[in-house]
Amino acid sequence: MTAAGDELPPLEVRVRRSDLVRYAGAALDFNPIHWSDKVASDVGLPGVIAHGMLTMALAGRLVTNWLDDPSAVIEYGARFVRPVVVPNDDDGALVELTGKVREVRDDGTARVDITAKFNGKSVLGKAVAVVRLPA
Repeated sequence: MTAAGDELPPLEVRVRRSDLVRYAGAALDFNPIHWSDKVASDVGLPGVIAHGMLTMALAGRLVTNWLDDPSAVIEYGARFVRPVVVPNDDDGALVELTGKVREVRDDGTARVDITAKFNGKSVLGKAVAVVRLPA
């Protein structure tokens, strides 16, 4: 039985430039800050950055992996607070994801607070999912 305070199994994901290319094609987001070091630098970024929605999707994967049922996610939202800088190498950027059940409700749903970190710093703020718990 799920209870407030339960922790979700952590998830680590490496984001590489090739992932950015695939995501750009799927999302039709070809903004050069996601593939050009020069453009990223010219606009004041520390390097090429992952798409914010890709980062949010990875955090959502933490929850759907735990539930083993993507359709059980009722609500999901987050704020982008820091970019994930993706180097042009084979290692890419490591995104570390954790989650904790904050509240179990009488209606069979739960609130899950999600933490997404890159280089030890949060990249998403107020990342929260409301999920339908298995019967």
